[in-house]
Amino acid sequence: MRVLLLGADGFIGRRVADRLLVEDGLQTTVLGRRDSADIRFDLTTGSPGALARFLDAVAPQVVINCAGATYGTSRALIRANTLAVATVCEAIRRSREPARLVHIGSAAEYGPVPPAGPIPESAEPRPVGPYGVSKLAGTELVLASGLDALVLRIFDVVGPGSPTASLFGRLAEGLRRALEQDEHQVRMPDLSGYRDFVDVRDVARAVQAAAVSAATGVINIGSGHAVRAREAAQLLVRASGFEGQVTEDARQVVLPAQAASGADPGRQLDARPVLEPVQWRQADVRTARDRLGWRTQVPLEESLGDVWLETACRV
Repeated sequence: MRVLLLGADGFIGRRVADRLLVEDGLQTTVLGRRDSADIRFDLTTGSPGALARFLDAVAPQVVINCAGATYGTSRALIRANTLAVATVCEAIRRSREPARLVHIGSAAEYGPVPPAGPIPESAEPRPVGPYGVSKLAGTELVLASGLDALVLRIFDVVGPGSPTASLFGRLAEGLRRALEQDEHQVRMPDLSGYRDFVDVRDVARAVQAAAVSAATGVINIGSGHAVRAREAAQLLVRASGFEGQVTEDARQVVLPAQAASGADPGRQLDARPVLEPVQWRQADVRTARDRLGWRTQVPLEESLGDVWLETACRV
């Protein structure tokens, strides 16, 4: 099967590329802005017509869109998460043999929900902040495109490769510096919220399963469990061996980086965490199990342990 992967330089995109490139029976072509891509193309500035010509040349049966942005100005987020998606959808429609589209969405599209249990795909999206709004607009474009398309609404992604601006990327860097400089305190934002953490390698498996499935619409990808961010942070602290104190700034609520994007880090205009008043996230993952045959495999403790190992080895 021929696959065209968009956004292979991002947190999720890198893991998806690693998985697809070694899979027998898949012929994967990477399209992106960097020199390492098989096809150089910028989705935020390129035209649908130009992209359609690349599609005709590659003739993919599946297009996987991991491209986008998690941080940046409102304008940058809209360009990366909404306008770029419109370009992809229109290019596929114009191509000679329209491919199936697997698009990476975000749990931020749901917005604040009461802590009453898992969030089903049928929940009414009410995003807050430009990131969630821009991601929901991209999802709506995909669903209204008339294409054979599936949106994977990814919950809070963790694991090796976590961006340094993300919650656990930031904590891991803080722990490393504290250990190196013999400090006894690491400052973090408020960690009182509950999140559904899912390892990036499990997300990559879900993307692969989605590519070869016939599922359409929206499917949640998460662990199915809500974990207080403070408790998850302690798993990372224990993995590091840090014996000092982690203090929290209760004045702000910071979401872990969704990092579902393939944005070029060198082009991010703002690397600050996304501030959104969301205290509860838990995915209803029954649809992923039933329609994709997918379940998580990597425990949260292992995932965060790998975050620390990668950070500790960084020079």
